[in-house]
Amino acid sequence: MLRKTKLYFLLVLTLLVSITIFPQTKRAISVDDLWAMKRIGTYDVSPDGKTIAYSLTSYSFEANKGNTDIYLIDADGKNLRALKNSEKNESEPKFSPDGKTIAFTRDGQIWQCNLDGSNEKQLTNIYTGASDYKWSPDGKEILFVSSVYPDCKTQECNEQKDKAKDENKVKAELFTGLMYRHWNDWRGLKRSHLFLLDVSTGKFQDITEGNKEDVPPPALGSSNDFNFSTNGREVAYALNPEFTKATSTNIEIYLLNLTDLNNPKLISISKGVDCQPVYSPDGNWIAWTSMKRAGFEADKRDIILYDRKSGAINNLTENFDRSPDEIIWTPDSKSIYFTAANQIYNSIYKLDLISGDIKLFRKENYNSNIQISKDGKTLFFLNQRTNLPTEIFSMSTDGKNTLRRITFTNEEILSQLEFSPLETFWSEGANGDKVESILIKPPFFDPNKKYPMMFLIHGGPQGAWEDNFHYRWNLQMFAGAGYVVVAPNPRGSTGYGQKFTDEISGDWGGKVYTDLMNAYDYAVKNFTYIDPKNTFASGASYGGYMINWIEGHTDRFNALFCHDGTFNLESMWGTTEELWFPEWELGGTPWENREAYEKWSPHRYAKYFKTPMLIVHSAYDFRLSEEQAFQLFTTLQRLGVESEFLYFPDETHFVTKPQNAKLWWNTVFDWFKAHQK
Repeated sequence: MLRKTKLYFLLVLTLLVSITIFPQTKRAISVDDLWAMKRIGTYDVSPDGKTIAYSLTSYSFEANKGNTDIYLIDADGKNLRALKNSEKNESEPKFSPDGKTIAFTRDGQIWQCNLDGSNEKQLTNIYTGASDYKWSPDGKEILFVSSVYPDCKTQECNEQKDKAKDENKVKAELFTGLMYRHWNDWRGLKRSHLFLLDVSTGKFQDITEGNKEDVPPPALGSSNDFNFSTNGREVAYALNPEFTKATSTNIEIYLLNLTDLNNPKLISISKGVDCQPVYSPDGNWIAWTSMKRAGFEADKRDIILYDRKSGAINNLTENFDRSPDEIIWTPDSKSIYFTAANQIYNSIYKLDLISGDIKLFRKENYNSNIQISKDGKTLFFLNQRTNLPTEIFSMSTDGKNTLRRITFTNEEILSQLEFSPLETFWSEGANGDKVESILIKPPFFDPNKKYPMMFLIHGGPQGAWEDNFHYRWNLQMFAGAGYVVVAPNPRGSTGYGQKFTDEISGDWGGKVYTDLMNAYDYAVKNFTYIDPKNTFASGASYGGYMINWIEGHTDRFNALFCHDGTFNLESMWGTTEELWFPEWELGGTPWENREAYEKWSPHRYAKYFKTPMLIVHSAYDFRLSEEQAFQLFTTLQRLGVESEFLYFPDETHFVTKPQNAKLWWNTVFDWFKAHQK
C-alpha cells in the first residue's frame, strides 16, 4: 500500500512539474485573431501549370478596412513572392494565354505586367470602369464588365449624365419598375454591360449596347456568366430579360457572334435559372447549369450539354440527387469536373460524358474555385474547413488522388489557437427523417464539466452549415467563447437531396421547426457535458426568422439572438426587393395566399413572447428591410420582454467593417454571458 501511495505521489508530482515547465501556450480564438487572418480571394494557374497568382486581403482595425494585394507561388508551394503589394487594392490576377504576362484590376481599370511585376501598363482607360474580365484564347482581346446608362453610346454621355445628377440639387428619383434597389444598392439607371477590349490599341466596344437589363445578371447567376468561344469569335453570356420586374428567375443563355452584335441567339429552354455557359476546349459543346422551375431560386441545378452543330440539348445529371455548382471541362473535352453541396461538405465530382458516370473525386471539407492544368493531370481548388481558413490545394487526376497543400497563409496565428475538431450527429426529425447536425466542443474540452450550448440556425432557408471557416458566423468563435456549438441542417437544407430542400417551402414553421427542436432535445439528452440550464439560440436571415418563431413557440432557451430576421411576413413581402422569393416560399402574394402569410408570421404569436432577445439589423439590408427589426424591437419593448437592439447605419445584410464586426461579436457574447445561470 505504501509503495502504491509513493507511486501515486510521484505521478502527481511529475504532472505538476510538467504543467509548470510546459505551460499551455495555445488559446481560444478571439475577434482580433479572426480579423488578423489574411483571406485568399481569386487565383489563376499559369498555362504551363507551374505558377499560381492569387489575391490576398489583409484587414486593419485602425483603417477599418481591408487592402488586397497579389502574390505568386510555384505550384509545388515554393517560392512565394509578391507581384503587387501597395496601398492600393490590386486584385483579379489572370495570366495571359501565352503565360508571359499577368493582368489585374486596380482603381477600377485593367492593368498588365510581367511575371516579375515590371513593365506595368494600364490596358483600359474607361470612365465607367472595368471589372470581371476574361482573356480571349489568343490573348488579343479582353471581355470586361462596366456599368453604363443603357441609352448612352459614348463614355462622354455617361460622364455628362453623372455630372448632371451630381450637380442637380433635387435628389428625388422616379421609379417605373420594382427592382429600384437590390441587395444593398439603390439601382439607379445604370446597367452592367459587356465590353470588348482590343489589347494592342486600347480601344473598346460595348457589345451589349442598349440592353435594359444587366449582363451578367446581378442575382442568381454564377461567377462565370460569360465566356469566349474556343476560336474567340463568339461569346456566350447569361441574362435575365425580366429582372426589373423583381418576380422573375428566368436567366437565359445567349450566344453573340462578334461580327453580328445585333442578333444574340437564345439557346436555353428552361424558365428557371440558366447560367455559367462554358465552351468545351474542342469547341463542339457548351455546358451550363440549369434549374427547371420558374420563380424558384433554390431548385436542383443540372448540367446541360448543348451541341453547337446540331443545337441538341441533353441533361447530363437528371438522375443525380445533388445540385451541381461550378463546372469546368477537362482539356480533352471528355469529362466535366463540378462541385456540389454534399451533406456538410462541398464536394468535387467528375462526370464522364461518354458513359454518363459520375464519380466522387473529393468528398471532405468545403472545396471551390476549381481549375485544371492544361495537361489535365492536376486539379487545383480552394479548400477550407471549420479549423482552417481558405487555402489553395491541388490533387492529381490519375486516380491516386494525391493531395497537396500549396499555400500556408495564416500558419503563425493558427499555431497559437486551440480548435476542437468538427463532429456530427444525426437525430430524428419530422416524419421520421434523419437530420444531421454539426457539433463543436469548446477548446481545452473537459468531458467532466458542464458547458452552455449555442444552438445555431442557418439562413437561406435553402442553405446549410458546412465544414468551412465562416468569417461572419464562425463556429469556432462561438466554441472559443466556451459554448458547445450545435448547428443543425433541418428541412430546407441543401446537400441532402432536392426533396429535403423543397420541404420547407410553404411550411416555414412546420417540419423544419420539428427538425430543429428534435435536434436540440437529442443533444441535451445525449451529451452529458451540455448544461440544460444554459442553452442559447442564434440565427440570421431565415435563421433570424426562426429565432422569432422560437420566441413565440418555446421556452427552451435562456436568451435569443436575431440578426436580420423576418418578423412580419406581409410587410417583409412589401419591402424586400427579390419578390420571387417570398412569393415562391409562401405560395403567392399576401392577397393570393393570406392564410400562409398569417399562419407562418412570427408577429402573430407576440402574446407568447417572453425570452430575452438581442436584435441586430442594418440600414442597407434591402433583402430584409430594417423595418422588420423596428417592429420586432417595438413589440418586445411594449410587451416588457428584456431586449436590446444593435443598429448599424453603415452595414448591409452582413456586418463587414472590422470595427463594426468587433462590436457585433462583443455585443453578442456579452448578451449571452449576462443570461447564463
